[in-house]
Amino acid sequence: MTTRRRAAHRAALDDATLALPFSLPGTKAVSSEGLDLDLGIDEAGRGPILGPMVLACVVLRPHDATALRDEGVCDSKRFGAGPAAHQARLQLAEHIRRRAVHVGVAIVAPHEIDARVGQLNHLEREHATRLIDAAPPCARMFADGVRLFSPLVARYPQLVAQDRAESAFVCVAAASIVAKATRDSLWLAICERYQAEFAPLLSGHAGGGYPNEATRRFLRAYYGRYRCLPPEARKSWPSDFLAEPTSP
Repeated sequence: MTTRRRAAHRAALDDATLALPFSLPGTKAVSSEGLDLDLGIDEAGRGPILGPMVLACVVLRPHDATALRDEGVCDSKRFGAGPAAHQARLQLAEHIRRRAVHVGVAIVAPHEIDARVGQLNHLEREHATRLIDAAPPCARMFADGVRLFSPLVARYPQLVAQDRAESAFVCVAAASIVAKATRDSLWLAICERYQAEFAPLLSGHAGGGYPNEATRRFLRAYYGRYRCLPPEARKSWPSDFLAEPTSP
């Protein structure tokens, strides 16, 4: 693969992070009652070998959390996979955007993950810290994952780190939907980028970039043509999965 082509693919990946199918607002004005807010943190895309990881932070007033729950906001995984699930999450992301006091998103590129081998939890906490610090003051904070987010309690005493928090707190469920909708949109942009060359291998959601047979077939074809991995690949994650597609 030429240096020019690799640079073009990297630039396209960067451009795709800015072309999300729904807008993400800044912080709305918060009154003297601003501390009566719930903040939720969740991520999508820890496991894929292709594409970024995305974290989202959503801040809600209690009455907006109730309204979003009534509108169908719940754990993003409950929607399943595929185009219909993606559209459902996109629609709910718009509802979340309209009601939320604040929505923040962090997109962690593959090369950033590769630079921190063995430190993915630390990397995720660093991005979560930036998202929290950019949000308005909140009386309550919730994050999905005891082991992952408990170390942040020392910095944020009001933070509750809980496994399956997206099933217990609407603000975390909202963050899970925003993160997943964003991550899937970025993945579809990757698929679109390679349609002309590898169309049969990237139809629909094509395995989402996770370690599965669809991803293996694409990596095998890409490596066979260019003798390298695409710039969207996490070259260190997981190394055993990469061995077969890149073998002579």
